[in-house]
Amino acid sequence: MYTWGELACVHTLSQPDFRSSLPGTGAKMNTPAAAPTCGIVLVLLSLLAVLQTTTAQKNDIDIYSLTVDSKVSSRFAHTVVTSRVVNRADTLQEATFQMELPKKAFITNFSMIIDGVTYPGNIKDKAAAQEQYAEAVARGQSAGLVKATGRKMEQFQVAVSVAPAAKVTFELVYEELLKRHLGLYELLLKVRPQQLVKHLQMDIHIFEPQGIRFLETESSFLTNELASALTISQNETKAHIRFKPTLSQQQKSPEQEDTVVDGNFIVRYDVNRTLSGGSIQIENGYFVHYFAPEGLPTIPKNVIFVIDKSGSMQGRKIQQTREALIKILDDLSPKDQFNLVSFSREATQWMPSLMPASAENVEKARSYASDIQARGGTNINSAMLMAVQLLDEANRKERLPIGSVSLIILLTDGDPTVGETNPKNIQKNVQDAIGGQYNLFCLGFGFDVSYAFLEKLALDNGGLARRIYEDSDSAVQLQDFYQEVANPLLTAVAFKYPSNAVEEVTQDNFQLLFKGSEMVVAGKLQDQSPDVLSANVSGQLLMQNITFQMEARVAEQEKEFRSPKYIFHGFMERLWAYLTIQQLLEQIVSASDAEKQALETRALGLSLNYSFVTPLTSMVVTKPEGQEESEVAEKPVENEDRDMTSISGRAVFPSHSIGNRRFRIKGGNSADPLLTTRGGIRGSGRAGVDFSKAGVPGFYRKFGAPGPLHHHHHHSPVLYDMTSDLRLLNFPMPDLEFSARSSPDGLFHDMDLGIKETTTVAPSLAPIQAPSVILPLPGQSVDQLCVDIKHSQGPMNLLSDPDQGVEVTGQYEVEKAQFSWIEVTFKNLQLQVRASPEHVVVIRNRRSSVYKWKETLFSVMPGLKMTMDKAGLLLLSSPDRVTIGLLFWDGPGQGLRLLLRDTDRFSSHVSGTLGQFYQDVLWVPPAAADDGKQTLRVQGRDHSATRELKLDYQEEAPGTEISCWSVEL
Repeated sequence: MYTWGELACVHTLSQPDFRSSLPGTGAKMNTPAAAPTCGIVLVLLSLLAVLQTTTAQKNDIDIYSLTVDSKVSSRFAHTVVTSRVVNRADTLQEATFQMELPKKAFITNFSMIIDGVTYPGNIKDKAAAQEQYAEAVARGQSAGLVKATGRKMEQFQVAVSVAPAAKVTFELVYEELLKRHLGLYELLLKVRPQQLVKHLQMDIHIFEPQGIRFLETESSFLTNELASALTISQNETKAHIRFKPTLSQQQKSPEQEDTVVDGNFIVRYDVNRTLSGGSIQIENGYFVHYFAPEGLPTIPKNVIFVIDKSGSMQGRKIQQTREALIKILDDLSPKDQFNLVSFSREATQWMPSLMPASAENVEKARSYASDIQARGGTNINSAMLMAVQLLDEANRKERLPIGSVSLIILLTDGDPTVGETNPKNIQKNVQDAIGGQYNLFCLGFGFDVSYAFLEKLALDNGGLARRIYEDSDSAVQLQDFYQEVANPLLTAVAFKYPSNAVEEVTQDNFQLLFKGSEMVVAGKLQDQSPDVLSANVSGQLLMQNITFQMEARVAEQEKEFRSPKYIFHGFMERLWAYLTIQQLLEQIVSASDAEKQALETRALGLSLNYSFVTPLTSMVVTKPEGQEESEVAEKPVENEDRDMTSISGRAVFPSHSIGNRRFRIKGGNSADPLLTTRGGIRGSGRAGVDFSKAGVPGFYRKFGAPGPLHHHHHHSPVLYDMTSDLRLLNFPMPDLEFSARSSPDGLFHDMDLGIKETTTVAPSLAPIQAPSVILPLPGQSVDQLCVDIKHSQGPMNLLSDPDQGVEVTGQYEVEKAQFSWIEVTFKNLQLQVRASPEHVVVIRNRRSSVYKWKETLFSVMPGLKMTMDKAGLLLLSSPDRVTIGLLFWDGPGQGLRLLLRDTDRFSSHVSGTLGQFYQDVLWVPPAAADDGKQTLRVQGRDHSATRELKLDYQEEAPGTEISCWSVEL
């Protein structure tokens, strides 16, 4: 390993041309053609001047207070984010307020208080906002639109210039109705101060008159060290979650000024419910009716899966689709019927008719699904009409059970290219064919498909559309969606209220109620309404009609919401307006041209009246006179392209870090043998430098600051290799030019710049490996046992303890000496954790959550705490259970590993391949005097144990050597 004084200069570049403008001179700095690589190293070191300047500027704007206050009243969340900053520099600085909020939320207010003057955000209809935008451009101002989206979030960002010593208060308010998804409501907050904050506090108040049945929290930044900053208090109807870390708790380490508070904070909960007409709640002249009865049986379904297998699905997408489809088939009920239609240029059906979901038929379908290959064009029209024809044929032959539900689920990743390719014609053909008899759900895989096309196709036919994001968890996303529609409970659900009691009621007729979801109806009470509001909810259950009757006393309900201080008063009227707007926007998608105008007019009027930023309105952010930007915030829509995020008119590209310790310059393909890359130097190393972000004050303390470098307008990452004692650095990239000759084939191949290490070659020794599993054995004569699995056939029952309600299974690959997967099931909690080398999937009540290794996780739920640290150790623990750890081990013999702690808590009924070692175990000394061998007798069976050197993977990679008694299984 080199320190900075030990860098060797060995290789040179052929005809390098590396330039950078010198500040204040206009001159260029040239590196001679035959200069050693150290010249380039020194030039790259001078880039660190940008870091020093940027970091200083960043820290000059001090966030001295950041609070998030979220009040959830009867599922309606009102969130206020307040950030207070001060400019501690002696020059004018720019302060940026950036906040991410859920996609379904509507911004209702934004304001800035600068020197005691309030600058509000004004919500206008889009046409008026665009006029103001155009006027600002005409005045020579930059009027950038503020918008950005992610998988679940949207980003709001505003920047303003701040005078020396001046203070600014930013306040953002947004609201959303929490939707019940697979049995839970979820409140998602994103916290990213990007610096230590003296007063950092998050308060979440939840009030649910029905009673809180279940509550859990999860965070991507909380650690055990931060756990004391989180407090949760709860009674039958109220909960208060507070996160208030001290400055020292926010620090990554005592030596670093960086904050660990960076990521998601999630609250999930559900309410008490019975087999009844639901819950009616009344506040300030408005009512809301929640309906999700418990205990209803599932209605059998007839489902056709329509799967795109065109050429664009090749590779990972078709592999994940096959994986998801196989798991979905396993989840079919024996009472269901199903079929598969796959399509590319032509559509093909698996079977000529619907098939019962028997074990035999499901196995045949699994085999068919596993052989689906991607090739050819995309003929969506033919595939959809074939799916409808299969259901029509079964209906004609009376093979659809009375009262059953018929669903079509379409998965595609691209627009139609074969057969009928006009989207409007396809939408009409499908709607005419379905004729209101069946429900269609559309899944768009990635961003190459028109989401607007799929959304209208689904909404026209009683379903909904969903984006499937291309990622390691795409298969899980597909399975999760299926779980949403897998269990229909009621059809043709209708809500009725006395005509003399209510008015302006939201949607009150629904085609389907699925298990784990909830129907919501809201409205306004008439001035002379009765003292008691009655409701009638009817629907069809299998072969019979079912009706629920209920009443709510208006005065009692009003009183319940009037007194609490911790709720947002007047929320129910806003809930009604929010729900009405969302439903109008949905109706606009499938409305005819004649109907759209009236729907848009009403939705726009409500948006303006209640100050919601919706797709029909914009918010103009006003700023102090003389500041150059006047910004307009708009609500992004789902069918926009997400490949590039645009903020305030600038393109923001993702940056990537890379990995060996050799520094390389990479170029691209070009017809010109002289390739020029602007701002395109890349290196690879275990300790890399990413020049695309800011923040490495510790580097200067160690090495001192180089001189300044002029900073241009273009931004792109520069990654530079450094020795492994230097941590990853991130800061803005200056504008650079780099040239090099390509090889005769026209390609610019990797070129080593000659930063080398001096290494001492040691005699070759067999590397010490980590065992398959290390078992702690408390109370035995041997404190731990190393187990090497040498014979494995299929899934193994590793541990099973019925008293603990825990079971651990896994599949071990002997050739790779690692587990391909490990699954932990907590039967009492109805929770399953499945780990693979790629990620961890947690399934609770049919709901899946995916976590990547080495991403911090801190989740607290009733009966279990789940944590993951940066080393990739996932711990599943509770006060009275054995602690189970899952680890993606980076050391020698890397792979998935299992850890056990608190094994003295195993009951006497524990069993399994590993569980047997916690039963009747006897160590038998060898007949001959041999300290390195013993016999281990387990439940009457003898195992040879030898003393060996092993790597302890329970310690952070590369692990420590231990002397361990080892057995082979």
